Amino acid sequence: MAEPFPREGLPLEEARRRVLAAITPLTARDRLPLAQCLGRVSAEPVRAAEAVPGFRASIMDGYAIAEADAPSPGRRWCLVGRSAPGAPYGSVLAEGEAVRILTGAPLPEGAQRVLPQELVAVASGGSAGAESLLLTGEAGPNPWIRAPEEEAAAGDELLPAGVRLGAAALGRLASCGVAALAVSVQPRVGLLISGDELVAAGAARGPGQIWESNGTLLRALLERLGYPVSEQRVVADDPAALRQALRELASGCDVVVSTGGVSAGDSDWIRPLLSELGEVGFWKLFLKPGRPFAFGRLGPCPFFGLPGNPVAAAITALQLLWPALQRLEGGEVVLLPRLKVRLASALKRGAGRPELARARLTVDGDGALLALVEGSQASSRIGSLQGADLLLEIPAETGALAAGEELWAQLLRLPLL
Repeated sequence: MAEPFPREGLPLEEARRRVLAAITPLTARDRLPLAQCLGRVSAEPVRAAEAVPGFRASIMDGYAIAEADAPSPGRRWCLVGRSAPGAPYGSVLAEGEAVRILTGAPLPEGAQRVLPQELVAVASGGSAGAESLLLTGEAGPNPWIRAPEEEAAAGDELLPAGVRLGAAALGRLASCGVAALAVSVQPRVGLLISGDELVAAGAARGPGQIWESNGTLLRALLERLGYPVSEQRVVADDPAALRQALRELASGCDVVVSTGGVSAGDSDWIRPLLSELGEVGFWKLFLKPGRPFAFGRLGPCPFFGLPGNPVAAAITALQLLWPALQRLEGGEVVLLPRLKVRLASALKRGAGRPELARARLTVDGDGALLALVEGSQASSRIGSLQGADLLLEIPAETGALAAGEELWAQLLRLPLL
């Protein structure tokens, strides 16, 4: 094959730009109950049908009074009733009267402020046995009232289109009475693992064979990112079998992902087959790990040929496949957050390619963020991913690094809310 690509491969940022430029979002949508929308992308704006909470409510347990100005200690009121959540006091409150009120309960008509219960004393008195309220402390300027439109006014946009739904967004929508949402369809991912040497975990291994792990690793990673794999196949390095698998996956999926077979060895059939069945957009990354990487199309279906080494496959999936899946789903493309850290210990390395090294995040006694690199960084060693918090961004020209040197790092953590 002719190779109209840089000899060392594309820099990661340029590769990501090309991938995203080639992706067109899917247009179909689902309408789902709110409970099934976690992690999905909103397909249309959502507006509040009415004000929330829709009434003035007490911020704390206390006593509602009609006076707008802060009363002075020693002031008394006649206690005339009670307002609780779901059971409001039904009469108009007059000056000199007070109503026991609980947190979140509606304020009676005429009430202007709430006195915290810690500031008052209640005593029985009067010919009818009515209770009286005595202010024993300074009321202060805060009326302790939640406005009727504190969460949202009628017509307010609660959520724009294209937002990935987290716990906080879903909770707010539920609080505003939203029960179902239009969400973008998730791309159907077809996963192809190739290799003559692969046997299933738990099976006996023959000479030179290894247990297949990339399928498990990538499937779990994609599910963790919110993209379940629709179909997965393990195929030997046979061009006819691979050709058939690629055609079938492309016909039933929105994106096809392979791992292995994209380099230039005698048994690396994926890239030639991609050229035959579709087109190669680019191959090779100027990156460690992850140089043997192919991107292109199988008809209208985007194709990602990940490296065969598991660490390289996982890292290139995070850097290039994950953003593409987000674009396909129609949401904002969000990359891993970056922060600056210092090396906890010296790191041996030779200049050459930019590297994404796996590290754990620690904190020293002064609160400084440290990156601890432990064990081999070989792209075949899945153990280097286990427990990793960071991908250290080491520039190509950088050689050995001393303890304390500062680097940018990508944080391998998903948001909770």
